[in-house]
Amino acid sequence: MTTTDQARPFRLVLTVEEAADRLGIGRTLMYALVSAGEVESVRIGRLRRVPTDALDDYVLRLRTLGGAA
Repeated sequence: MTTTDQARPFRLVLTVEEAADRLGIGRTLMYALVSAGEVESVRIGRLRRVPTDALDDYVLRLRTLGGAA
């Protein structure tokens, strides 16, 4: 973990771009995963956000399925 990671406050939800960055994938792929329902997202007013635990769930599913998801 880098110093900047340690300095960030813990948040329950991330923007789609932040979620993509956390997974190390592109914004377009992240939007595709959200649209397909592979990664859970929530609406807060007009904003689309990704719960941090949804990223954990997605990675766990990938590991369980051997990366075939």
